This record gives sequence, structure tokens and C-alpha cells, in this order.
Amino acid sequence: MSNPGPHAVCSGWQLLSADGASPPLRCWWARPAGDPPRAAVLVLPEVFGLNGWVRDVADRLAAAGYGALALPIFARTAPELDAAYDAAGLALGRQHRDQVTADQFLDDARRAVAWLQSRPGLEQRPIGCVGFCFGGHLALLASTLPQVAATCDFYGARVSTDRPGGGPPTLAVLPEVPGNLICFCGAEDPLMPPAEQEAIAAALAAEAERRPERTRRLVVAPRAGHGYMCEARADFRPQAAAEGWTAMLEIFAASLKPPAPT
Repeated sequence: MSNPGPHAVCSGWQLLSADGASPPLRCWWARPAGDPPRAAVLVLPEVFGLNGWVRDVADRLAAAGYGALALPIFARTAPELDAAYDAAGLALGRQHRDQVTADQFLDDARRAVAWLQSRPGLEQRPIGCVGFCFGGHLALLASTLPQVAATCDFYGARVSTDRPGGGPPTLAVLPEVPGNLICFCGAEDPLMPPAEQEAIAAALAAEAERRPERTRRLVVAPRAGHGYMCEARADFRPQAAAEGWTAMLEIFAASLKPPAPT
């Protein structure tokens, strides 16, 4: 599908109503103004919540023609978290991170996907997913949903050792991933040491051999640390960020195509 140029953007808060025992989801919804989105993307934030940078990611995706829904990953404990990039914000975010469970997150992700697929022009269309930091870890879980056709996991740490709420490491879900998947990390990320990077690379390579028709790739940004995509963080690396953004848009363009006419 062509993307002729930047789109004007319409964005703002969107409340997805409570569903049974699940809480309401106060999301950030961004879409092209006046044009139907080319596809939809679920955006999963860092531990700092739906702050200005994550909302800007959604807005940038909308400028590229996508409908982008940024999901509050702490909907049960801090639904309106908007923390600063400092020690206090990190400590607060980690406190809420440690209360997330994989099952609860997947319940919220399914609701968000269903909402996206009910939007005009997006009915039953495949979904993209992108996450950063803890949101990157959660993106790997979300990639198992049948509606998710392409996932970009940016520096989702501890996937080889942990799963939110307990259980086998999140990396073990790879055989369940139906769509395309790229994992990104910085070569000098202290939260993703060589052992973790090697485990991710080996697991992706095994899955690529098993399912060669699907993308399974690890991208390691040289001389980059944790959070290199974010302009507000000390580890921001402009070249690596630009390359990551381009790779994300390329896999979304290739994977999130409308169904062929019957």
C-alpha cells in the first residue's frame, strides 16, 4: 500500500469501557485526520506510563497513516501514570510493573485489539504492535494474539528469564507467534546483557528455521544502551532511532495489508 506523505493527525484520550472484572482503559488514540487509517497499531509504553513521548509515538504513527492506540499497561494500579524520566519515575514505574500479570495484560490487549478492529475502515483488519522497555516485553506476549500480524519489541528486557506474574519465561511463547516479529536492543544495554541477547537470538533463529515464511529477527544497535529510541532519555541515539523507526514502518507496511478483494 502506498503512503504518499505525512498526514494531518487527530488525537486525544479514548476510554474503553470496563469489561466484567477488567477495568476501563484510558488510552491515547491517534489517527490520520480526514483519511481512513491504512491499518491499526497497538502501542505499549515504557514503565513511565502514557507520557508525552509515548503519545508522540502514536501521533507519529498516525502521521504515517496508521491508527495508533497507546494502551495503559498499569490499568489496574496506575491508569493515568505519566512519570518523568528520572530516578523517582523509574522507581514508581517498576513498582507498578511488578504487579502486572501476563493474563491480565493479554485480557486488556484483546479488548484493545477488538476496539481497533471495530473502527470504520479497520474492521477485522490485521493489527500491528510496538512496545518499548517493559512494553516491549509485553509486546512479545501480545504477538501471540491471532489478530497481530507484525510486532516490534524494542528492548523488552528479561524475556529470557521472566514472565509478568510468574511462569515460564516470555521468550517461550515464540512458537505461538503467528505473525512477523522483530526484536530490537542496544549492544550496550545494561538491562539486556550478552546472555539475554544470545538467548533471544538463538530462539529467533530456531523459529526462523522452523517457519521460514515468517520474519524472526534480532536487530542490535551498535553503541546504544537502553531506551535509545526515546529523545527524552540520556541513551537516545539518533541514528539507531531513525533506523529502528524505518524498520518498524517497513514491517508494518509489508504485514498490515488489507485483505484481497473477493
